[in-house]
Amino acid sequence: METARLNQPQRLAAEAYQGLAAVSGILKSSNLGAALIALVDIRVSQINGCAFCLDMHARELLAAETPDLQRLNSLATWRECSFYTERERAALQWAESLTLVSETGAPKEDFEALRAHFSDREIAELTLAVGVINAWNRFAVGLRLPVARKALVR
Repeated sequence: METARLNQPQRLAAEAYQGLAAVSGILKSSNLGAALIALVDIRVSQINGCAFCLDMHARELLAAETPDLQRLNSLATWRECSFYTERERAALQWAESLTLVSETGAPKEDFEALRAHFSDREIAELTLAVGVINAWNRFAVGLRLPVARKALVR
């Protein structure tokens, strides 16, 4: 386990950090809902190997909906489980496609799958949400933000 690369990097780039945090807050209060955003944030953080964001967003998900550890524990294998709605599945597929965009090219079929479950505005918001969590992951992974041990709050 590596130590943090900078001391309090959020203060070193305070204005940009606060701007990104503001965008995150706007998206969490959108029609997408905090629980869906947390699912997407967790899945993207799993792909990117971001322990800091994974811990934070897993806690958010548990706070945003009835605690369901089985859904949380199965998120990396969402295609194999029946615990996720079709709307969540479309969002997770889109999140994976955009996170791995150099491999996937964000295929038409992944975009088209969104149309049955999301308005155009929600698709735009979801796309921004995926971009924002990828930015947070790069900040946290790149600067090795530490994960503090915390009790599970319910």
